Amino acid sequence: MKKVKLQIEHTYDFDVLGLVSPVKDYKMAWLINRQLDLDLIKVDDLEIEFLSDPHLKISQYFLSLPHGYVQLLKNKALDTHHQVSYLIPELKYMDYFLLVQDQTFQISIHTFASELAKNPFVQNVMKLDVSKLKSKENLLTY
Repeated sequence: MKKVKLQIEHTYDFDVLGLVSPVKDYKMAWLINRQLDLDLIKVDDLEIEFLSDPHLKISQYFLSLPHGYVQLLKNKALDTHHQVSYLIPELKYMDYFLLVQDQTFQISIHTFASELAKNPFVQNVMKLDVSKLKSKENLLTY
């Protein structure tokens, strides 16, 4: 019998900012809300299950827009064995990822980056190229 494989090509229609900051996730969401005049709200933790490894629980904050969203994801998490794991393991030095999708192009990712860089609690802000990330599938949260 002939086997048929289904290959899925994901689309990454969002921009990503990597943030380095020592603050807790709830304070980071609060800082982003104040700095960027947003209303990120804590939602259920994102649970990711891997075939070989235990699953991760990632803290997330979300803002739904009419034609997109803004999402804050914590990079570091504890897995089911209480070991430290990362949402994007190749970027262990990043503490948070801010995903921005806006189909209307009214939100500027560069404005977000420059405003967040002014915050004394944010040590570094970097716009990331999603296509170059090895673990980019982990950012697909739909």
